[in-house]
Amino acid sequence: MPELPEVETTVRGISPYIIAARIIKAELRNQKLRWPVPRSIVNKLRGLSAMSVSRRGKYILIQFEPGCMMIHLGMSGSLRLVPIDTPPEKHDHFDLCLETGYLLRYRDPRRFGSIHWLTGDPENHALLKDLGPEPLSRAFNGEYLFIKSRNKKRVIKTFIMDSHVVVGVGNIYASEALYDCGIRPGNRTGRLSRERCNRLTQ
Repeated sequence: MPELPEVETTVRGISPYIIAARIIKAELRNQKLRWPVPRSIVNKLRGLSAMSVSRRGKYILIQFEPGCMMIHLGMSGSLRLVPIDTPPEKHDHFDLCLETGYLLRYRDPRRFGSIHWLTGDPENHALLKDLGPEPLSRAFNGEYLFIKSRNKKRVIKTFIMDSHVVVGVGNIYASEALYDCGIRPGNRTGRLSRERCNRLTQ
């Protein structure tokens, strides 16, 4: 599964190529992802130009004036920029063809990813509104983690892997952070001291 750094790398990699580049065509070859992709998205995107590309957790947000396309890469998804005449392969489900001669191609062999069209504030969408803070943001600090952990009986490793607590902490990152802090992964979350919460968030 693409982890948070890979998603951030994708956002930074595609941004220079798609911001302000007009979409001449969108092509949906397979609707059957984690949730069915609405065919109406093809007409909604034609002629638009992206204003920004950002990330919330592992969700990629491509903002247009009338709405936002939200993409999750699932277990095996990827976004690639290829020349516009590149033939699609078996697992290439969605293309944004750009006036620059490139297309943004969504590939997902296992089809656990998703593509959505949002109107209004993306932060209010059901998949985003209850997410915890970003792990490198000021909002994720020792005091936040200490308060959040009170009276919790879950073990600390699964607690910090919960996207409602903090987004993007996968198995490897949780294990390494706890090891660096000298915290046993099986320790009960509610027993963490402020000092250990400060150390862990750092």
